[in-house]
Amino acid sequence: MQDPDWWRSATVYQIYPRSFFDSDGDGEGDLAGISQKLDYIKSLGVDVVWSCPYFVSPKADNGYDVADYRAIDPAFGTMEQWQEMVDGIHARGMRFVMDFVGNHTSDEHPWFEAARQSKDSPYHDYYIFREGKNGAEPSNWASVFGGSIWEYNQPTGEYYLHTFAVKQPDLNWENPKVVDEVVDILKFWVDRGVDGFRLDAINYLYKEPDFPDVEPMPGSKYGFANQHYANKPRVNEHFRDLNERVFGKYGMMTVAEVAYVDMETARQYCGPDRRELNMLYLFDLLNIDQEGFDKFSPKPLDLPLFKKTALEWQQGLHGQGWQALFMDNHDQPRAVSRFGDDGVYWKESAKMLANCFYMMQGTPYIFQGDEIGMTNVHYDSVEKFRDVEVFNTYEERKAAGESDEALLKVFCDRARDNGRTPMQWDDSENAGFTAGTPWIEVNDNYRQINVASQEGDPDSILNFYRELIAKRKQWDVIAYGDMELYHPDCDKTFGYIRRFENQALFCLSNFTGEEIEFHLPEEFLSDRTSVLLQNYPGLVIAPVITLRPYESFTLVKED
Repeated sequence: MQDPDWWRSATVYQIYPRSFFDSDGDGEGDLAGISQKLDYIKSLGVDVVWSCPYFVSPKADNGYDVADYRAIDPAFGTMEQWQEMVDGIHARGMRFVMDFVGNHTSDEHPWFEAARQSKDSPYHDYYIFREGKNGAEPSNWASVFGGSIWEYNQPTGEYYLHTFAVKQPDLNWENPKVVDEVVDILKFWVDRGVDGFRLDAINYLYKEPDFPDVEPMPGSKYGFANQHYANKPRVNEHFRDLNERVFGKYGMMTVAEVAYVDMETARQYCGPDRRELNMLYLFDLLNIDQEGFDKFSPKPLDLPLFKKTALEWQQGLHGQGWQALFMDNHDQPRAVSRFGDDGVYWKESAKMLANCFYMMQGTPYIFQGDEIGMTNVHYDSVEKFRDVEVFNTYEERKAAGESDEALLKVFCDRARDNGRTPMQWDDSENAGFTAGTPWIEVNDNYRQINVASQEGDPDSILNFYRELIAKRKQWDVIAYGDMELYHPDCDKTFGYIRRFENQALFCLSNFTGEEIEFHLPEEFLSDRTSVLLQNYPGLVIAPVITLRPYESFTLVKED
């Protein structure tokens, strides 16, 4: 009998299809390219493949602006090639999770094209239209991507709401017809073999209808209004409805991308008895080293706060929910450049981060390229970026007096395109990604960092990931154990102890390029203790050890 909670011990591999592998030489990755690399994905030992969107889209937000939910964008291939990919995933004993964008559509979706033409259109109430106020927008809410959340619509003399880009109008989930449309779309894909859904920006489904003005951000007339549109109680009702009609009914794995969420709300979303969602994709850890929610205002990592935040979610959801474990994704800079050292200790710090993050409780989500230590870009001009968020931020901050040099640096450090550069397969031209001109420039270090160079190296980052994924399945304490911090106030190391029944685990990571003397917990100075994983050879279990730069290891014992 299949374990309904199989995802607790699973590992997920995330694909950004436009940048994964190009099978036809047009410069963009495609579904046939994914199919050609399925043996590689299977070799990692993962259980689930999640792909970002590949639907028909004008790509104002790289596919997260959907113009047709039931059709494959010709840039990615055909429905037949999609089916071949999913069948290939299943034939290799893996499952497939589809990225579903339900908060908004493209402004080129037929629903919106009809909705914007007339207030009498049957699709007008599929979206959120409002009259202006005092000759301006209905409120001063800011879009996530900068500027107003409202855009004027000439044919009806109203404004429509877009939480993200102007070309991404939000759907009106208070209209039951919209919910029915979504259910039909989800069932369409379930019937074709989808095993689960990653739900994009799904906790924004309800907006307070009075749209109260908020405090403007410095230098802007607009302000973030997340308290008025994120995690409202009606969202839980929508989750339960979708679970009853689709998710639970067909045994789907569900993971929801949620932001601005507190512990109680998180438990409601994914509590074992809530019948809403399986797990949450949370962002608190990735907000630690920036000012508030502004990714382009970075600050040094506060490691004690980082550990404290990780512990809060580990303890808060233990037995009461489940979370995804991830270091980055298609919306984030590369982890080894952000939290490690992508220079001198590139290999050591990339392994350290994997061990540190993925020995906690949760389902690991490995983003394409992390398994070979891909890094941030080193572009020499803003024009090389492709992300709408970069261009909007550039215009705003340039107008506020920031220099091109400063903006280029922060974009190379934090822009979403850092995670979207082509997968580095080998040291041939364009990293083996395409025979054509890539849609976004390949990272210039691809000759040193690529899959082919790491395949046969037992000490490579790639083979460390394979070992980590395999060993996660060998010990129940990894999936089910609780967690406590060891030396929580230390600003150089991240250590934690986990226990489940008669098993115990100790994970320790040096987050610096220095050598550090460290006292091991006494309970692990036992002949029953063994080394599960290490990123340096020759670890000797002793009362006092000297951690090498970015050294990380996991010890386990069974009483």
